Amino acid sequence: MANREKNKKILLELLKRPDNSRCADCGAPDPDWASYKLGVFVCLNCSGVHRSMSNRVKSIQLDYWEDQLVAFMKSNGNASARALYEKAVPVYYYQPQQKDYEVLREQWIRAKYERMEFTGETKYPPISYTTGFYEGILWKKGKDNMQFLKRKFVLSDREFTLTYYNKEDESKGPKAVISIKDLNATFQPEKISHPHGLQLTYQEDTHTRNLYVYHECPEEIVTWYNAIRAARYAYLKTAYPTGSDEELIPKITRNYLKEGFMEKTGPSLTEPFKKRWFSLDSQSRKLLYFKGKLDAEELGVIFIGTESKGYCVKECIPKQARGNKWKFGVMVETPERQFVFMCEQEREQREWLDVLRQVMSRPMAPQDYTTEANFKYKR
Repeated sequence: MANREKNKKILLELLKRPDNSRCADCGAPDPDWASYKLGVFVCLNCSGVHRSMSNRVKSIQLDYWEDQLVAFMKSNGNASARALYEKAVPVYYYQPQQKDYEVLREQWIRAKYERMEFTGETKYPPISYTTGFYEGILWKKGKDNMQFLKRKFVLSDREFTLTYYNKEDESKGPKAVISIKDLNATFQPEKISHPHGLQLTYQEDTHTRNLYVYHECPEEIVTWYNAIRAARYAYLKTAYPTGSDEELIPKITRNYLKEGFMEKTGPSLTEPFKKRWFSLDSQSRKLLYFKGKLDAEELGVIFIGTESKGYCVKECIPKQARGNKWKFGVMVETPERQFVFMCEQEREQREWLDVLRQVMSRPMAPQDYTTEANFKYKR
């Protein structure tokens, strides 16, 4: 019993070191598990992935630790593991955080410790996302229905394009050639109802176009995601040659700040309310709305400027409202008009108010003024 308490105390002291105070894989605070094969301290969620890889894990609080295992943990730790297993992580490779989807966290862990992708050793054949060219088959949702069909996709960072074909026979020509310039990829498992669901968004003329895809293999869909990030990084380095990695990395891919259903009325604020799916892209300062959450094309877009430019958001109770089933109102005012939305719950209302105010409080970048001017020109 004395050794048990002594060893537990030693492990808890090791956890106080800065590198060990967060999960070695997702950065979650206060990890309470450890892999005594790798010598890393991890959180409960990441410990499950390690266990599935036979990386032998124990709970620091609940399990008995033998002296030799404690000595191994003392001589290793997260910093030592990072120096070995993360020696050569490409700057564009997405390193998932605590709240990221399981498929991202699992493949990050397997890429590090199982496939040894970041040790700096030259591999042949090279890892797919490092080549600048990638092709394969993805299941893609039909534009006007919920049927997913196999489609061939080809990604090229030499041409800065993502091309897909309706049939595997390329001789019939591509269905679409998408510019890397506007391409965004974000994981959407709940939205697509598949654990490996990926949403691809790009500009087509003046509209935002969505593609919804997945692959049965988790490694394959994460490879696609990082191949797209690699191509986006190559484009950004060309488009912004003086931009630092610190400036460019956040622009590679982005998640929506918030998504969800609200009811929306028309310009005169007296039209019947209709249920719409909303997505807030904070980076481009756009609030997009769709008829359904898996629509291929938006019904409309609202530019979200700053308060100093005449934009504001507030709670509201609409007058002469017709057709609304929900009671918690949000009003967005722009220099041109007012928009009124209704939320089902007060919590949703507060969240929308918070995120919209967050965007409005951020200063506009030079490109934002161009986007705003284009909105006004189209009107």
